[in-house]
Amino acid sequence: MKRCQFLSVLTLVGALVGFHSTPVQATTHGAFGEEERLAIEVIVRDYILSNPEIIVEALRGFEERQRLADVERAQRRITESRDDLQNDPSDPIGGNPDGDVTVVEFFDYQCPYCKVVAPRLTQLLQDDSDIRFVYKEWPILGPVSDIAARAALAARMQGDYVAFHDRLMTASGRLTEESIFRAAEELGFDIQQLRRDMAAPEIDEIIRRNRALADRLGISGTPAFVIGDVFVPGAIGLAELRALVEQSRRDG
Repeated sequence: MKRCQFLSVLTLVGALVGFHSTPVQATTHGAFGEEERLAIEVIVRDYILSNPEIIVEALRGFEERQRLADVERAQRRITESRDDLQNDPSDPIGGNPDGDVTVVEFFDYQCPYCKVVAPRLTQLLQDDSDIRFVYKEWPILGPVSDIAARAALAARMQGDYVAFHDRLMTASGRLTEESIFRAAEELGFDIQQLRRDMAAPEIDEIIRRNRALADRLGISGTPAFVIGDVFVPGAIGLAELRALVEQSRRDG
């Protein structure tokens, strides 16, 4: 291993496992002679070859620290963006519009994890009549996702966003443009009017604002929730949802 490669490896390993200091620091200050450096190279190489699991463990730890850092950054920004999260008049609202706890979800109709969590959210709203639920359409998985989001927002103009949302979120298999409009037709929507409404500038603006808000919060995927003042990424379980709602309720 060349010295520059060795120093890079040490730096990476040190960063991954959270060392406050590494042999690299000492080397750069001239604390080791050439023989000592060569000996360290051999020791490190042999140790890694004999214990490759340390790299896996270090990577896992590094990824977890990165995830927690992302969550902390998002939570810091929630306070600054609370009004955009909870009180955008263009957002569809479910549950109890006057509920004492607000749950916000960023989602994509083609996201498999959003589909996993959907029945849990339905159960949560059925069991707790004091939850106000804010739907943030965030189509990030391609053109079909964009069509689905626009159709759902346009459906609100015909009076029943939530029914259409639930139909798309619980649809089996991958969505297509055809299946989206078939679902709308089965629910009794005027398809020609729906298509016209999908092209409205207001729909463009809602999706643009949601994308900008997700970027501002540092959200990297769906589903993503804001429950009270807590940012929660991923398809969390029903028990955790309930616990976070109760925590928000206690915190006021």
